Amino acid sequence: MRYVKHYGTWGYILHRLSGLALTGYILIHIYLVSGLHNRPAWQSEMEIFRHPLLVVLEWCLFSVVVYHALNGLRIFIIDYFNGARYQKQLLSAVLVLSVILFAAMGAVMFI
Repeated sequence: MRYVKHYGTWGYILHRLSGLALTGYILIHIYLVSGLHNRPAWQSEMEIFRHPLLVVLEWCLFSVVVYHALNGLRIFIIDYFNGARYQKQLLSAVLVLSVILFAAMGAVMFI
């Protein structure tokens, strides 16, 4: 018998993956920033982050943060406000809102 992943399962998987991505980012961020003790070193490091590839990666980081935060709110609603019966609608709203905010941030960053 094949296990079928339901709508809520995908929300769970994406929430865990986004949490892992954020944890990895935080560790790398702390490592990179911990060595910057003076203003010239800080400014030099910030110049690196103006590279177009890193700007795109920051945009992707924004999408992970937005999805994780919105899905956390969805989980809160499901747990504390008996929202399990609206699981599909809530996850759809999280995904749609995440895409809208991702596109809006792209417009802010690249236009």
